[in-house]
Amino acid sequence: MSEFAPPPSGTGCGDCDEGGGWWFHLRRCVDCGNVGCCDASPAQHARRHSEQTGHRVATSFEPGEHWFWDYVAEASAASAPLSPPFSRPDDQPAPGPAERVPSNWRELLH
Repeated sequence: MSEFAPPPSGTGCGDCDEGGGWWFHLRRCVDCGNVGCCDASPAQHARRHSEQTGHRVATSFEPGEHWFWDYVAEASAASAPLSPPFSRPDDQPAPGPAERVPSNWRELLH
């Protein structure tokens, strides 16, 4: 087993991409690298991933953010060594993807 968490599954929320949705911010599962949308996003795929898989800890997948969250404890978690990349691309907008974000997106956040 590697000493680093698996690489991210992509640069955006794969579940939102499959369903034609959009996200506010992104989270990365420390256990498997799944990238999902945050709790403020309409679909909250990162939390759903945690609930469905039992993978407790996620980290921000936003540029410049370095924190970890335990969904079960609802508290900050200890950091873990990660495989790069550590965030979505700097030139990728948030919310995103740009072409699917509705004009009233602020009203749709949780």
